[in-house]
Amino acid sequence: MAKRVIIVGGGVAGIQTALTLSRRGVPALLLERESELGGKLTGWHKLFPSFTPAHEVLDELRHRLNESDVEVRTQCEVRHVERNGVTLASGERLAADAVVVTTGFTLFDARVKEEYGYGIYDNVYTTVDIERMLNEGRVAMRDGSAPRRIAFLHCVGSRDEKVCQHHCSKVCCITGVKQAMELKTMFPDADVFNFYMDIRMFGPGYEEMYRDAQQRLNIHFVRGRISEASPTLEGRVQIKAEDTLTGRPLKMSVDMLILIIGMRSNASNAVFAADAGLQCQPSGFLAPRDQFLHNTESGVGGIFYAGTVTAPKNIGESLSEAVVAADRVVEYLKRV
Repeated sequence: MAKRVIIVGGGVAGIQTALTLSRRGVPALLLERESELGGKLTGWHKLFPSFTPAHEVLDELRHRLNESDVEVRTQCEVRHVERNGVTLASGERLAADAVVVTTGFTLFDARVKEEYGYGIYDNVYTTVDIERMLNEGRVAMRDGSAPRRIAFLHCVGSRDEKVCQHHCSKVCCITGVKQAMELKTMFPDADVFNFYMDIRMFGPGYEEMYRDAQQRLNIHFVRGRISEASPTLEGRVQIKAEDTLTGRPLKMSVDMLILIIGMRSNASNAVFAADAGLQCQPSGFLAPRDQFLHNTESGVGGIFYAGTVTAPKNIGESLSEAVVAADRVVEYLKRV
C-alpha cells in the first residue's frame, strides 16, 4: 500500500511541497483551513523586486495542482499534529506516514501599537490595506481624495521589545520600498517618506530597487522612528519623530500614514509543539532540527517543516524550502 503524506497549510509552501511529493510518486493530502488555497499571497498585488503580479505566481501554482493527483481539502482546520497523522477541528482523525507543517505566519495586529492610531484615526493604514487598495485599483484617503504627503513606518511589530517581538520580519523593508514606489508612481506630485531604524536589503535586486526609489523617484528615507501619531482638524495625521542621523526632532502632517507590519508566529505552533514534542524558538516560530543540513526537519521523526512556519522568509525561499522538505520526506519514507 502506498504511503501517504499530509501537508498542513495550503499556502505557497504547502502547495509546492504537495506538488513535489506528487512528482516523486508519493500520495499527498493538502489541508487548508480557508476556503481557497494560496495563503497570504491571495491578498497581495505585486511582488518585489520584479513587480510581478502576485496572481501570476498563484495562478501557475494552482494550475500545476489541478494537473496533479494531489488530494485537496479546504475549510479543513487542523487542531493537533502527530508523527502519524492529524486531528481536525471537527474531531476527525486522518492517518499518515509523515506530516509536513506549512502553516506560515500571522500578521502583526497594528492595533496593539495604539500610539499610531490604527483603527482609531482616519487615514492610518497597514501595508495589507494598501495591497488590497492596489488590487482594487484605487488608493485614496478616507474622503476619497488623493494624498499629497504619505509616510511609511517600518518595523511595526518587529524588533520591538514592548510587544515581545524581538525578531526581524525580514521582508518588511523591501515591502515598504515596493509600496512607496507604487504610490509615488500613482501620485507623482506627492511627497513620500519612509521612516526606518535601518534598511535591510538582503535579497538579489533589493539594493538596486532601494537605490532606484531614492534616485529616480525621489522617495525620502528618514532614519528614525515615529513616536506617536494624532489626528488634525483637517482629517490629516500629525506625526512626531526624530531624525537620528541629524539628532533633530521633527513634526509633520501627512495625508496617509502606512504601518509596515511584520510577521508573528502562529498561536497554533505552541499547540502543535505540545502535542508532538516539537520545539519552539523564543520568537514562537517552530524550531527546525538545525539551521543547516536539517532545516526542514523537526527533530521528531515523521514531522517536517517548510516555509515561514520556522522563520520569516520571502516567497522564493519558501518555494525552494518546500522542494527540500518533500525530498527529505521521501528519504524518510524509504527508511520506515
